[in-house]
Amino acid sequence: MNIKEIDKIINNVNGNLAIEGMPLTEQDRDRIKVCLSGKVAFKDMIKCLVEKHTKQG
Repeated sequence: MNIKEIDKIINNVNGNLAIEGMPLTEQDRDRIKVCLSGKVAFKDMIKCLVEKHTKQG
């Protein structure tokens, strides 16, 4: 996937989320770019984010 396609997807996602009042942050955009470029699998990125934001008891 080329940069133009990736940017188009990100802008589309951002537009839809912005309608709901939750626009993408730069970090969100970077994460999506990394996944769409194939450098990191989406499932691995999700796992990392869940671990980061899960409170350890």
